[in-house]
Parts: sequence; C-alpha cells; structure tokens
Amino acid sequence: MPPVLGLILAYLIGSVPFAYLIGRLFGRIDLRRVGSGNLGATNLARQMGWPFFFLVFALDAAKGALPVMLLPSPGDLDHHQMWQIALGVAAIIGHTRPIFLLGHGGGKGVATAAGVFYGLLPHQTVDVLVIFGLVVLITKYVSLGSLTASGILPIMVLIGRGAGPVFWFSLFVALFIAFTHRKNIQRLRKGKEPRIDRSPPKPESS
Repeated sequence: MPPVLGLILAYLIGSVPFAYLIGRLFGRIDLRRVGSGNLGATNLARQMGWPFFFLVFALDAAKGALPVMLLPSPGDLDHHQMWQIALGVAAIIGHTRPIFLLGHGGGKGVATAAGVFYGLLPHQTVDVLVIFGLVVLITKYVSLGSLTASGILPIMVLIGRGAGPVFWFSLFVALFIAFTHRKNIQRLRKGKEPRIDRSPPKPESS
C-alpha cells in the first residue's frame, strides 16, 4: 500500500464522528450544542445515559486500533513500528479534526489514542485502562482519569521497553491529551470540574 494512501485511510477512519452520529440517530441532539460541546463519550453519556459512554468509547477506540493493526506496511518500509505510529497519529488527528465535520467539533483523543496503543502495546494499554477506570470510580472525574492514565503510560513504556519510538510517541500523546484537556485542568484546579453524577459545563469555544 502506498504510504500516502494508508495515512489517508487512517485519517478517514479516525474522522468518523460516532458520538455525533449516535447523538443524532438515537437522541436527536447535536452534541456540539449541548453540555460541554465536545464530541466525546463523556458528553454523550451526560445527555443520553452512561451506557452510551461505553459504546462510544469502544467505537472511538476501534478507530485507533484498526488502522494500526490491519493496514499493511508499505513494501519499502523497513520499520513497521514507525509505520504503525504514523497511522496512529493520522487516526488521532482524524478524531480531533474530523473531515466529515469540516475539521471542527472533534473529540479530545483519549479513546482513539487508547485504541492506537492497544494495537501497539495491548497488555500495557489494558493495565492503563484499569487505572483509568479506578480513578474515575474513586474520584468521579472522567477528565482526571484520562489525564492520569495518559501520564502513567509513558512511565510504563519506559520501564518495560526503554526510550524507544513508542515511548516518545506515548509521551507526545500524553502532552497532547493534557493540551486538549487544558480547560478541564483549570476547572479541576478551581474545584469546578463536574463529576460524572453532576451537570456538565456549558459548551466551550475553540
């Protein structure tokens, strides 16, 4: 497969806005105009119920895992892992800047990034997802669970595999997720971040 075609396919797969589509089809809502305005599993769950969180999280994770695990490497590419990372980056960009919504209104990249890393590091990713679930269960903050899990993953990769390409990629993704959650971090510091059993904030302008 030509590299450009593979990256385009990964981006298009990542661009499928499952939260938006499910909100439209089953709740008749435009998720961009309710709650936090974010096209992610948490905002959809607040509007339509928490079972939808798990559905959308799984679908968004699949957007990251499928390109990494299934798209073939170009014949002239020697470093398969670097190709997987490139596909993962394309899928995450698609999720955060989906072409099907003209590059606007994407999610924050947590679930899709989890899928990407499941394709790269399945065992460590499952461990991190368990940590994510425990943090959310204890604190009732989904954003804190996302930040904690993304921050722990590079440490686990460094300990288990050393400072290779996957470590630097995991560190980049952790910083990226911190950036997409910058307003959540501000609310956490001020004690204004809504817990999973409370009302969401008003839509955020981007």
